[in-house]
Amino acid sequence: MKTRKLGAAGPEVSALGLGCMGMSMAYGTRDDAESTRTLHRALDLGVNHLDTSDYYGWGHNEELLGPVVRQRRDEVFLATKFGIRSAGDGTTVTPVNVYVDSSADWARRACDASLTRLGIDTIDLYYLHRRDPATPIEETVGAMAELVAAGKVRFIGLSEVSPATLRAAHAVHPIAAVQMEYSLFTRFVEEEMLATCRELGVALVAYSPVGRGLLTGTADWANQLGPNDFRAWAPRFNAQNLPSNLALADRVREVAAEIGVTPAQAALAWLLAQGDDILPIPGTKRVRYLEENVAAADLELSPEQVARITEAIPPEKIAGERYPEQAMRLIGH
Repeated sequence: MKTRKLGAAGPEVSALGLGCMGMSMAYGTRDDAESTRTLHRALDLGVNHLDTSDYYGWGHNEELLGPVVRQRRDEVFLATKFGIRSAGDGTTVTPVNVYVDSSADWARRACDASLTRLGIDTIDLYYLHRRDPATPIEETVGAMAELVAAGKVRFIGLSEVSPATLRAAHAVHPIAAVQMEYSLFTRFVEEEMLATCRELGVALVAYSPVGRGLLTGTADWANQLGPNDFRAWAPRFNAQNLPSNLALADRVREVAAEIGVTPAQAALAWLLAQGDDILPIPGTKRVRYLEENVAAADLELSPEQVARITEAIPPEKIAGERYPEQAMRLIGH
């Protein structure tokens, strides 16, 4: 597995990471046994950048990763997050039963809780998952810097913040990475965030790099989303928007077929080609999809192929927001 540097002063990590959210929530039923096999297979293949959060399954995901991480600690660069809390009983996730807490007190308490669930002493990369604009970012990052000084965290990051917030945070303590949704279906980071990251020497960790499944080249699942699937209430997957979005995805599939790769591999290779400071973390809970994704790290697209894939999905043709209205209010602060 090729590696990339996580920010100007960060470590080398695998060019492709593994997003672990779907192992615990958002994309159908859990399969802990298969997820554990996938985690071990990822490490076997050199994918050492594992990404989780205390929000994923309300702690379940960290507990799932814990035994694997402890068994193979020297092989793992572990990222987790805090800041999203439950406003309900903690058993379900909807757009309206969560709230954001980015207070210094919660940063400390959440970190200790994550370390306990994971069963480790230090988190490699600790993100603020979402930011409450009522809490000064300087307060939050100050508390996160204290966690670094205490040896509980090695590097700190932010997720789904504005460029202005990134600048203010970076002035308090170096930010190693910003995690943002970035794919052929989500391109807004190219406007200002990517330039800000590059100016400050911050890596951009790209989540949902295959468009939450739109770029996998299969459409049958998209019309059969169950109640445990986040996409059932995501605007891009509703009855009005899905057909046109699948038609755009078909254009990527056609280019991928000409290249001789799968659509997901083409989408990941396209993202890797956008810069060495971009680290995609495609998520899966199945070994076969992991192995498909990992092969994209060795795929070298020509400039012409990159251009053709870019042109396949014009941003202005994408139908629907990436989150429902309630969830959109939690981002960009």
